[in-house]
Amino acid sequence: MFDMKNLTLLKKLDENAPDAMKAFWAFDKAAFIAGSIDGLHKQLMALAVALTTQCPYCIELHRRGAVKAGATEPMLAETALVAAAMRAGAAVTHATHLFKEQSE
Repeated sequence: MFDMKNLTLLKKLDENAPDAMKAFWAFDKAAFIAGSIDGLHKQLMALAVALTTQCPYCIELHRRGAVKAGATEPMLAETALVAAAMRAGAAVTHATHLFKEQSE
């Protein structure tokens, strides 16, 4: 199912929902413009999110973006571990819902 070539089919969305897709592409571009947060750190954040959402397309695109922006292998490794800690932390904190009072 995962093949980077599938991304060429995004043009079908552009063709069939042009207004919404133009808005999406503009928003996406604006979100990654360096501002208070530089491009490298934005790409590392996007990579961490991609790892937690487990989107293989996003992982690859933002890995490439991070490397292009200057990310090193140690930075990529730390980003992966932060993502893993966030995902694990969510499981641990949500575990509190397992211990509700019996009367509930």
